Amino acid sequence: QVQLVESGGGLVQAGGSLMLSCAASGRSYAMGWFRQAPGKERELVATIRWSAGSTAYTDSVKGRFTISRDNAKNSVYLQMNSLKPEDTAVYYCAATGPSAGAWTYWGQGTQVTVSS
Repeated sequence: QVQLVESGGGLVQAGGSLMLSCAASGRSYAMGWFRQAPGKERELVATIRWSAGSTAYTDSVKGRFTISRDNAKNSVYLQMNSLKPEDTAVYYCAATGPSAGAWTYWGQGTQVTVSS
Protein backbone atom coordinates (compact mmCIF):
# COMPACT_ATOMS: atom_id res chain seq x y z
CA GLN A 1 0.00 0.00 0.00
CA VAL A 2 1.36 3.40 -1.01
CA GLN A 3 -0.03 6.61 0.42
CA LEU A 4 0.35 9.83 -1.53
CA VAL A 5 0.14 13.32 -0.07
CA GLU A 6 0.04 16.27 -2.41
CA SER A 7 0.72 19.93 -1.77
CA GLY A 8 1.41 23.13 -3.65
CA GLY A 9 -1.78 24.04 -5.47
CA GLY A 10 -3.23 27.51 -5.45
CA LEU A 11 -4.30 30.54 -7.45
CA VAL A 12 -1.92 32.13 -9.94
CA GLN A 13 -2.20 34.58 -12.80
CA ALA A 14 -1.71 33.47 -16.37
CA GLY A 15 1.99 33.29 -17.19
CA GLY A 16 2.87 32.46 -13.61
CA SER A 17 4.37 29.36 -12.04
CA LEU A 18 3.49 26.79 -9.40
CA MET A 19 5.18 23.66 -8.14
CA LEU A 20 3.22 20.67 -6.94
CA SER A 21 4.74 18.12 -4.59
CA CYS A 22 3.75 14.54 -3.89
CA ALA A 23 5.22 12.62 -0.98
CA ALA A 24 4.94 8.84 -1.26
CA SER A 25 5.03 6.36 1.63
CA GLY A 26 6.54 3.66 -0.56
CA ARG A 27 8.24 3.03 -3.87
CA SER A 28 6.43 2.17 -7.11
CA TYR A 29 7.41 1.50 -10.70
CA ALA A 30 6.20 4.88 -11.90
CA MET A 31 4.44 7.98 -10.69
CA GLY A 32 2.36 10.48 -12.55
CA TRP A 33 0.34 13.65 -12.38
CA PHE A 34 -3.22 13.71 -13.66
CA ARG A 35 -5.65 16.60 -13.81
CA GLN A 36 -9.40 16.95 -14.07
CA ALA A 37 -11.16 20.14 -15.05
CA PRO A 38 -14.89 20.66 -14.39
CA GLY A 39 -16.98 18.72 -16.87
CA LYS A 40 -13.96 16.99 -18.39
CA GLU A 41 -12.40 13.58 -18.07
CA ARG A 42 -9.29 13.02 -15.99
CA GLU A 43 -6.20 13.58 -18.13
CA LEU A 44 -2.69 12.20 -17.72
CA VAL A 45 -0.30 15.16 -17.63
CA ALA A 46 3.15 13.72 -16.92
CA THR A 47 4.83 10.51 -15.80
CA ILE A 48 8.20 9.50 -14.41
CA ARG A 49 9.76 6.11 -13.79
CA TRP A 50 11.46 5.81 -10.43
CA SER A 51 14.47 3.78 -11.48
CA ALA A 52 15.29 5.18 -14.90
CA GLY A 53 13.97 8.68 -14.33
CA SER A 54 12.50 8.71 -17.82
CA THR A 55 9.63 11.13 -18.30
CA ALA A 56 6.69 11.67 -20.60
CA TYR A 57 4.24 14.55 -21.06
CA THR A 58 0.96 15.22 -22.72
CA ASP A 59 1.40 17.53 -25.71
CA SER A 60 -0.39 20.51 -24.17
CA VAL A 61 2.18 20.89 -21.38
CA LYS A 62 5.41 20.04 -23.19
CA GLY A 63 7.99 22.76 -22.74
CA ARG A 64 6.04 24.29 -19.84
CA PHE A 65 5.81 21.55 -17.19
CA THR A 66 8.61 19.47 -15.72
CA ILE A 67 8.19 16.33 -13.64
CA SER A 68 11.04 15.30 -11.37
CA ARG A 69 11.76 13.04 -8.42
CA ASP A 70 13.81 13.07 -5.25
CA ASN A 71 14.77 9.53 -4.33
CA ALA A 72 15.93 10.46 -0.86
CA LYS A 73 12.62 12.10 -0.01
CA ASN A 74 10.49 9.60 -1.95
CA SER A 75 8.80 12.56 -3.56
CA VAL A 76 7.76 13.64 -7.02
CA TYR A 77 7.30 17.19 -8.20
CA LEU A 78 5.55 18.97 -11.04
CA GLN A 79 7.01 22.36 -11.89
CA MET A 80 4.46 24.29 -13.92
CA ASN A 81 5.58 27.38 -15.80
CA SER A 82 3.84 29.71 -18.24
CA LEU A 83 0.51 28.65 -16.81
CA LYS A 84 -2.63 29.19 -18.87
CA PRO A 85 -6.28 29.44 -17.80
CA GLU A 86 -6.88 26.08 -19.49
CA ASP A 87 -4.49 24.50 -16.98
CA THR A 88 -7.08 25.12 -14.28
CA ALA A 89 -8.03 21.77 -12.76
CA VAL A 90 -7.72 19.54 -9.75
CA TYR A 91 -4.32 17.87 -10.01
CA TYR A 92 -3.83 14.34 -8.70
CA CYS A 93 -0.67 12.44 -7.94
CA ALA A 94 -0.80 8.74 -8.81
CA ALA A 95 1.45 5.72 -8.49
CA THR A 96 1.58 2.26 -9.99
CA GLY A 97 2.41 -0.86 -8.07
CA PRO A 98 5.94 -2.29 -7.99
CA SER A 99 5.77 -3.19 -11.66
CA ALA A 100 4.39 -1.42 -14.72
CA GLY A 101 0.63 -1.48 -14.88
CA ALA A 102 -2.44 0.29 -13.62
CA TRP A 103 -2.38 3.52 -11.64
CA THR A 104 -3.23 1.92 -8.34
CA TYR A 105 -2.69 4.63 -5.75
CA TRP A 106 -4.04 8.16 -5.77
CA GLY A 107 -3.57 11.32 -3.79
CA GLN A 108 -6.42 13.48 -2.59
CA GLY A 109 -6.00 16.12 -5.28
CA THR A 110 -4.96 19.75 -5.14
CA GLN A 111 -6.69 22.65 -6.88
CA VAL A 112 -4.78 24.75 -9.39
CA THR A 113 -6.58 27.86 -10.64
CA VAL A 114 -5.08 30.09 -13.31
CA SER A 115 -6.74 33.46 -13.76
CA SER A 116 -6.64 35.35 -17.04
